[in-house]
Amino acid sequence: MPENHARVVVVGASLAGVHTVRALRAREYAGEIVLVGAEPGAPNGVAVDRPALSKGYLTDPDPSAAPLLSPTELADLDVRLVRGPAVDLDLGTRHVVLHEGRLVEFSALVVATGSTPRTLPGVEPRQGVHTLRTLADATDIRAACTPGSRVVVIGGGFIGAETAWSARALGCTVTVVEMLPTMMQRGVGPVLGEAFTRRYAAAGIDLRMGTGVAGIEGSDRAEAVRLTDGSRLAADVVVLGLGTRPETSWLNGAGLDLRDGVVCDERLAARGARDVFAVGDVVRWRNPRYGEDTRVEHFTNAVETAGVVATNLTGGDQWHDALPYVWSDQLDSRLQVFGRIRPQDELHVVQGDLDGSFVAISGGDGALQGAVGFGAVRQLMPYRRLLASGASWDEARALADGGLKLPRFRSQVGL
Repeated sequence: MPENHARVVVVGASLAGVHTVRALRAREYAGEIVLVGAEPGAPNGVAVDRPALSKGYLTDPDPSAAPLLSPTELADLDVRLVRGPAVDLDLGTRHVVLHEGRLVEFSALVVATGSTPRTLPGVEPRQGVHTLRTLADATDIRAACTPGSRVVVIGGGFIGAETAWSARALGCTVTVVEMLPTMMQRGVGPVLGEAFTRRYAAAGIDLRMGTGVAGIEGSDRAEAVRLTDGSRLAADVVVLGLGTRPETSWLNGAGLDLRDGVVCDERLAARGARDVFAVGDVVRWRNPRYGEDTRVEHFTNAVETAGVVATNLTGGDQWHDALPYVWSDQLDSRLQVFGRIRPQDELHVVQGDLDGSFVAISGGDGALQGAVGFGAVRQLMPYRRLLASGASWDEARALADGGLKLPRFRSQVGL
């Protein structure tokens, strides 16, 4: 793509989109960059750093949250910001269509529209019922979580767990409702999920595992949550932590392959389209590390995919095969997960114990598949290096027994 008349349009001004813009300029891309932003409640349409919203922002006595790109930074990067949202894509004429009918022409397009919180089917929006995705969401939840408030968190994944812990720290009475038997089971598996369930129960949070929501009572505002087991939870605040779905509705009918995200190849190029890429939560790509299509909704993946696309837009040829990584601050410590924790794999605690700080590894199909640390950042790093090197399960167990020399490995993302 010649740079003298080229225009890269990045649709989505959250983490992945902003990092794409920065990475393009860092790689000396000299063409025009247009960033389309539509963050609700943000003065310039650019999002803030989302991970902090369910953690420190809720409990900080004097919270602050600046946009990921200030007007000065936009000017320094020579990026033109256009307020969205995008509502359609015309690949034939190579235009992005905005909500007022405005057209933005592109030479190359980067889809960075992220994901949207899931809601409860059949439950109408009302006061007291919140999702947590934007700064405005977090501000509303923070204002509602006064000491003594009855908070019901629906969903026991990472966001639900972090929000429950923050609400408890604010002096609220907190209940978590989760369909699965344990907290964070999809992220850390059933064994570690059971350990964290015990920790949350010990912290004074009421846990309703293995049950669902039948409805939310209250006409103008939420008053109670009815569960499928017949019980009723009085509620002043309801937070929906039900996960997200990729925001691809504006791409319907455009001709892209949309199956739980924008389906892309190893280079993050959209299948069936020319000069169209996707980054962050919205991209489902062919992961060379695992040989299967993958979609990841975490901070590190947003940054890494942005770098891959910027490289490929500036003459490179890079595949996205980075080791998956997610962290979560909760229970006054840091939880870190490298690789993937599959329910069918063997789990082995290699340091500490599940009631304190620990490191655990999981393996299956003859390979080390994942490593988890809680309150053990330094102790976890050797197993991260093993995962990155493609170590076998036997090699990982040998390291735990002190009989293996570690491979050399340098981080590409500064973790």
